[in-house]
Amino acid sequence: MSGVVSSVNVGPAVDVPWGKYKWSAIDKRPVDHPVMLRASGVEGDEIGDLVNHGGAVQAVYAYAAEDLQAWSDELGRELVPGQFGENLTTTGIDLTNARAGERWRVGGALLEISGVRIPCSVFQGFLDERHWVKRFMQGRRPGAYFRVIEEGPVSAGDVVEVVEERDHEVTIDFLFRALTTERALMPRLAAEPRAAEFVARRLGEHRNDPS
Repeated sequence: MSGVVSSVNVGPAVDVPWGKYKWSAIDKRPVDHPVMLRASGVEGDEIGDLVNHGGAVQAVYAYAAEDLQAWSDELGRELVPGQFGENLTTTGIDLTNARAGERWRVGGALLEISGVRIPCSVFQGFLDERHWVKRFMQGRRPGAYFRVIEEGPVSAGDVVEVVEERDHEVTIDFLFRALTTERALMPRLAAEPRAAEFVARRLGEHRNDPS
């Protein structure tokens, strides 16, 4: 399975009227030059809420252009790359049905799917859509967080190639449902130890990643 990076997006942290910290870098814009993906995050990008965002298991956030278009159609407005706060907008690869723990070669970097986007009040405020958190959860197109296994540069137009697949049921959709609307699925997340650190973080626990 392969696709393409259609846009690389970064942004500064600024004052915002939403959320607990009133400080966010959710407004990300496309850049026309290579960007280094580091283990600590995306070079040139900032993080406003260091409690809930960033860190090794949330170093890079990707969202599919196809899912952006689906939301554009549903909301009746144009959504552009970076508008969901994603660092990478992808085309031609099914993010929602990708499996946690997969490794992707993206440009010069090697990435590993480590988690999913959980919507928050800042996301709702930035998008300016009523009941957005609930609608986003119901839509089940959360996008994926990645851990950076090998640092490297990424540009718009770079190929996205799945270089290591995983043999279990824990897709992005499954992980999202387990952490949000279907908590009975939680025990089955143990099938993918590479997602354990993200799950523990979401649950407010402190464990070491067993992978």
